[in-house]
This record gives sequence, C-alpha cells and structure tokens, in this order.
Amino acid sequence: MKKILAARNDRFGELLLIVPALRALKEKFPQAAITLAVDPYCRELAQCMEFVDESLAWENRRHSFFEILSFVRKTRKEGFDLCVIFNPSKEFNIISFLARIPLRIGYDRKAAALLTHVMTDTKHLGEKHEIAYNLDLVGLAGAHTKNKGLSLRINSDIIIALFKELGIGKSNNLVALHPWTSDPAKQWPLDNFRELAARLTDECNLTVLVVGGIQEAERSRRYFDKAGGRLVNLTGRTSLTQLAALLAECRFLISGDSGPVHLAASVGRPVLALFRNDMPGKGPLRWGPQSAGSVVIEKPRLSDISVEEVMAKVRQMMGKP
Repeated sequence: MKKILAARNDRFGELLLIVPALRALKEKFPQAAITLAVDPYCRELAQCMEFVDESLAWENRRHSFFEILSFVRKTRKEGFDLCVIFNPSKEFNIISFLARIPLRIGYDRKAAALLTHVMTDTKHLGEKHEIAYNLDLVGLAGAHTKNKGLSLRINSDIIIALFKELGIGKSNNLVALHPWTSDPAKQWPLDNFRELAARLTDECNLTVLVVGGIQEAERSRRYFDKAGGRLVNLTGRTSLTQLAALLAECRFLISGDSGPVHLAASVGRPVLALFRNDMPGKGPLRWGPQSAGSVVIEKPRLSDISVEEVMAKVRQMMGKP
C-alpha cells in the first residue's frame, strides 16, 4: 500500500472528525502517503491535519460531466491503491471506480455497487460518535487505532501576527463565544448569547471574543458591536487556521452544535456546548465535543437552557463556587 485517497468534502467540523480514522490508516499502512479530497474552503485546514501528505480540492456541489472526467484523469495518474469515501457521494463513488483504484471503501448508498467494500449507513440513528463511525469505515481496510483524539498542526506565529493585527493582548482571561449554527433547529437564542457575553465580562472578568464566519458578520454586528464591556467582535475576521490559533489561546469555547466545537477540540481546548437531545443523529452522543474538560448542556428544547445554567457551568469550568 503506497498511496491512499480519502474524501470528505462537506463542512470543516465533519472534516476534523476523520483525524482518528486517518491515524488508523497511517498506523496500518505506515509507508503510505495520504491525499485528502476536501471542499476548497477547508483546504487550509487539510494542510494542517496530521497524517495528511497532500490535499485536493473537490467542491461540495454537483459537478458537470467534464469536471468529473477531469478529476478522474487527475486521480488515475496518481495511482492510488485505496480510496475511502467518508461522506456518501455518488460522484465520488463514480470517480473512484473510473480512476481504477483497486480498493474502494464507502457506505451502501449512492451507486455503492461501484465500491469494493461497503458499510451500512446507520449514522442517522446517532448511536455513537461520528469519530467511531469513521473508524468503523476504515476498519473495512483492517485499520484500527487506540488513539481517538483530534489534533492539528498550527504554527504559533499565526496567533502572534493575528493578535497584533486585531489589537488584542495575550491574556489568561480570554474566552471564545460562537453563537451561530448552520441549522436553525440547533440555535440557542441570540439574545441569550448577548446576555451571556455581558455576564461573562461583568461577573467573571473575562474578555469575550465573538467568533464566526463571514456569513454571520452582519448579524453579529447587530447583536454584539454595541455590547460594550470587554467584548471583541471577530466574526468574519479570521480564516479557519487563524480561528484555530485563536481558540488555542482561549480558556474555553462556548458554542452550540457547530464546527468550531471540533476546531477547539483539535487544539486541545475545552468546550461548553449547548445541544438539543430530541433529534436522533443530531445530538451530543454523535456530535459532542471530544476535548478533555468539555461540558455539554442538553435539553429537548434549546430555549429551555437558561443563561444562568450556562453561567453555572462556566463557574464550574473556571473552578469558582
């Protein structure tokens, strides 16, 4: 086994959760080079992931026949021995088949007959963590690992330049707040996040860094720019690798179910995560934070989680009565 192609081209949180599976592949095939196919937005993170030697951009959208054919030619030239498709994709099943990759592993969905090894997709049941599902998949290639931790290789110089650019001083009292989610069903009320931010600065003497993507920047300005106190609104102002470096400098992250939960875990920071637990496949059992010291508050309705409940967990994480 000399060359392995792994594909996970959806969101960056899901991408980070394949790190233990990549570790398992590397432990099983230590001489193999691993190439990771990802959405272009995630490529900067892919280049920081352990066990990844190269990355390819494959956008998370429908592609034309000619785009698929071009990608097939590119992958065929690489001479991959094994392909693992982590997010079911008819296009990528076709690509792996036409690229003549001898071993093709994926789920029993979306033209699965083109694969050589398939696993029944039961992830929607949410019976275990996404990391465990990913490890089950590479287990079809005989790959296993005892180390299920997340990790990223982040250059510490990034944070020095970023803090200088943003005018933020390094401190032991930084906490990150990520109020956003791509799924409205997972959204803790933004008014609660705003009240929480105020209490974190006033009662806990913390500097709150509000983080998020460019798509949330306008809403973030409306909710947080006039919040005052020791709050810095950084929404839309960091790249993914800069955000990882920023989270590494924070005491912890407070967030709903979102990608930054796994980004914080990848740089060894604890997370206080807010989850609904009434939606099979979308709860904390499958998507909860995996870093040491993390805490989950879960209820059937997010609106039933009070700001005071979150503050109580914050005090617990800070070792305060």
